[in-house]
Amino acid sequence: MNLTRPLLILLLAGASYLAAQTTGQRLFFHLSYILAGLPLVALAWAWLNLYGLKIEREHASLRASVGDYTRERMTIENRWWLPKLWIELQDESDLPNHEAGFVAYLGRRETTRWTTRTLCTHRGRFRLGPTRIISSDPFGLFRFSRLIPGSGEIIVYPRTEEIATFRLPGAELSGGSNSLIRTHSVTPNVATIRDYQPGDSLNRIHWRSTARHGRLMVKEFELDPAADIYLVLDLNERATMRLPPEPEAIDERLIAPWWQRQPAARRRLLPDSTEEHAVAVAASLARTLLSQNRIVGLLAWSDHLQVIPAEREERQLWKMLELLAVVRATGHHSLAELLVAEGPRFGRDTTLIIITSDLDPRWVTALQHHLYRGIRAAVIFIDPLSYGGLNDPEPLLNHLAGLKIDVYRLQRGDTLADALRQPIGLAA
Repeated sequence: MNLTRPLLILLLAGASYLAAQTTGQRLFFHLSYILAGLPLVALAWAWLNLYGLKIEREHASLRASVGDYTRERMTIENRWWLPKLWIELQDESDLPNHEAGFVAYLGRRETTRWTTRTLCTHRGRFRLGPTRIISSDPFGLFRFSRLIPGSGEIIVYPRTEEIATFRLPGAELSGGSNSLIRTHSVTPNVATIRDYQPGDSLNRIHWRSTARHGRLMVKEFELDPAADIYLVLDLNERATMRLPPEPEAIDERLIAPWWQRQPAARRRLLPDSTEEHAVAVAASLARTLLSQNRIVGLLAWSDHLQVIPAEREERQLWKMLELLAVVRATGHHSLAELLVAEGPRFGRDTTLIIITSDLDPRWVTALQHHLYRGIRAAVIFIDPLSYGGLNDPEPLLNHLAGLKIDVYRLQRGDTLADALRQPIGLAA
């Protein structure tokens, strides 16, 4: 609290009192009394202005994805019979681009609401609140604030794209290209049809066979030849490339006041690092493969090893998205170390989808050992050249293509569905 102005008022009050004693003028006496009492009145006014207030924050949803808007409504209610001439609300959430503050006048027992929409531009888990309310007296002598605790947190998932043309390399089980193992779960592979039995789900009925035989016939499924799919996300810090921040964005945040800033919707939501690009690819593949009823798991080594075992349950996608929302490329273990450490987890019924920007050929050697065991793999390579890298990835990509591995090369700005349409080894 700045006491310069109140002290100046008191000095003027003292000077007026001395002038009154010297001249005997009643005007100086009245002026000195008014100036001496003014700080006390202003102090009481500013202090009482912050009490009798009720603050509420309501969120439409505490989950969002990059590119989505999150909506929040803030309500401030004056429960006192005294009006509040000037109340400022400052939001101290750490959600980027979240501008939820406003200034309001409140009459006695009056309620004001403010709704804000925020474009989610960064993945992560963000704090909502606390809220700081600020008030002052009409003369600007005193300024008080009070902190209202936060209302929770919001999780922002990575942005996902629809991928309809991605070709998944198959994996063979020990019995051949078909597993011949029946399963009660619905899979993309129909083994045969049989007569309907009480308790069979209606979505298993094969209507063409039912019409042909004149009785209800249901489909029987077998395990997918690509039974276990693992998304292997490389989060090695040394293999991550980042673009430098744009000068225009820095100037806008530091110089322009909040009411003159351009809406966040005008900013492009392109990733600014190979880390963000790789995470978005992993999230999109997880959503696509699980929607196809595949058995999908996730491996990543950030600060510590993160493993989501391969499953096809409904909760699997949300477990992956929650992990991908907060994981960071801060790992000190290379992709080669990850492949070696998790080797016992992979069987002949496993397909690996490796998402990396690492140019170190040692991880290719580690992958070859898995290929010799019958494991299938595809590599989605995030091109570091498009993020300011200096080394040419062509030798590494040619080596992978020579091993008959499906390799997809992604650059910044590429549409994911187009980039995953065909491996680079088949482009010719």
